[in-house]
Amino acid sequence: MWLVAILGGASAFVESTLAQIYKEKDKVGFKGGPGYYMKKQLGRPWMSSIFAVTILLSFGTTFNAVQSNTIATAFSNSFGVNTIVIGIVLAGMTALIIFGGVKRIANFSSIIVPIMAVFYIVLALFVVITNITEMPGVIALIFKSAFGFEQVVGGGIGAAIMNGVKRGLFSNEAGMGSAPNAAATASVSHPVKQGFIQALGVFFDTLLVCSATAFIILTSDAYGSGLTGIELSQAAMSEHFNSWAGMFLAIAIFTFAFSSIIGSYYYGEANLPFVNNSKTGLLIYRLIALGMVIFGSVASLEIVWSLADFSMALMALTNLIAIGILAPIAFKALDNYMIQRRQGLDPVFYADDIPGLKGVECWPIREQEVRKKAANE
Repeated sequence: MWLVAILGGASAFVESTLAQIYKEKDKVGFKGGPGYYMKKQLGRPWMSSIFAVTILLSFGTTFNAVQSNTIATAFSNSFGVNTIVIGIVLAGMTALIIFGGVKRIANFSSIIVPIMAVFYIVLALFVVITNITEMPGVIALIFKSAFGFEQVVGGGIGAAIMNGVKRGLFSNEAGMGSAPNAAATASVSHPVKQGFIQALGVFFDTLLVCSATAFIILTSDAYGSGLTGIELSQAAMSEHFNSWAGMFLAIAIFTFAFSSIIGSYYYGEANLPFVNNSKTGLLIYRLIALGMVIFGSVASLEIVWSLADFSMALMALTNLIAIGILAPIAFKALDNYMIQRRQGLDPVFYADDIPGLKGVECWPIREQEVRKKAANE
């Protein structure tokens, strides 16, 4: 997962910078993502349609099931609430937000998630500090379990890499093509600024939050207990901080996972026009998304993860081909940004700064801006 995060920072930068360059104006701001740069610069609308289908299958449906499964398991484990009841409540809350518009999505996520994430990191730091003498052994265990002699001989190293790649991608989404849909909605003076933000997000998600969870588990007796998923994390937290910590984690997981459900839904909605641009199609998609929230709350952990892994692979493959072809454009944008920075300027991007761009709608043309300025003077 650490290796995926380090490599994923680069792919996250490229795809999010491209999403900014090729974004379009929407009713409430901007919209964009892989489907847009595939259609505009590559001139392959069929590729945009394929990507749209894969993101609808992954984020729009199966990923929602993974998140609702995590929430339902956490609340059932801590509070004894029936999972189907949790699923219905989650679906109801999701319906209120998705029928209310994108602004509600952004407001909900921007306020709640950072607060819970910071508090979670603080708890993890406390665990690390109070168990500082065990940390060298924990780090050694992580590397030994992945690259030790037994793993190499028994083929375990391949399983470790495969699982690390899958879970690493799920944690930070780098290269999958999901984050660019959110990156495109930002208002920045230069596309590279948002590319840097997305790259930083990869490191925060995996190198900080996921590592924090690993350290909490590996410094507890819950490791090796046979528990899996959120139940393992709750058991470890309860051991470190007593029973209240397991309840806190259930609430924290709710904020993380529920905001992910809302975000995942939006990723699907942003790409739905490449498949079906009718109001009926949107309604059907919303109902399916809500149904998957309920399904995930009662399905087994193995089923929802298998569905997520399969759909994630299809989605990542399509996007990685596109950004592999279009990466030079992102690097040219980076060069343009760095030149302005070295000149002591706050970088501003113009559509004609990079020759050969197609379908750029939201960035001004430098020549036209110069003429306007001259006319005003």
